[in-house]
Amino acid sequence: MTERALRPVDLARLAGVSTQLIRDYADAGVLPPTERTPSGYRRFHPVHARALLTYRALARGFGAETARGIMRAVHADDVPAALALVDAAHAELHARREALRATAEALAAMADEPPDAEGPGPRTRSPLTVSEAAAQVGVRPSALRVWESAGLLAPARERGTHYRRYGAADLRDARMISLLRQARYPLAQIRPVLEDLRETGGSEALRAALDRRTSDLTRTSRATLEGTSRLHAYVTGT
Repeated sequence: MTERALRPVDLARLAGVSTQLIRDYADAGVLPPTERTPSGYRRFHPVHARALLTYRALARGFGAETARGIMRAVHADDVPAALALVDAAHAELHARREALRATAEALAAMADEPPDAEGPGPRTRSPLTVSEAAAQVGVRPSALRVWESAGLLAPARERGTHYRRYGAADLRDARMISLLRQARYPLAQIRPVLEDLRETGGSEALRAALDRRTSDLTRTSRATLEGTSRLHAYVTGT
């Protein structure tokens, strides 16, 4: 028995997207090849609906780019390549979780230090130039300038030359920013962490930020689980 033909609008309503996006998906290989009517209109079938829902589920967990790569590989009959993309995404998610754990431990220890603590590494004189401070933190001088422009750092300036001079508190803040950036925190989300630490000496904003990031990763993990489940059903036809 021939499967019932579907229109682009049918798929659009199913996924809650525009009909143009359905056409874009078809052109991009997200959906399997489509046949056309004598008048040139695309004719979709239930398999395209399954592919569409599979892609949308994958995109929620793995991101649109990876999801497109997975579906294209499947439609090219290269399931091993599709699974390699899935494995790489899971590995990257695990690495992010491990980085977050390490960052949480380092930040918790750093938050408990007094503002004038010099931090890890050899003891140096203070204040430091921008190049010296960058070397201590392990970043480029340009990074310190970007963080200053974002309002996260406010080093003192020398009279006359106006050269930046970084004290121990500036170094601690810069180390914290560096760690949070490694954990993929946007600059806007780092500001309340620093403000809480500076104003109260506490770490409530820090713990809240880490909790939010942990929750984000958990949601992503659940989404990848759903996406992988749909992919398995799509590939095996179950």
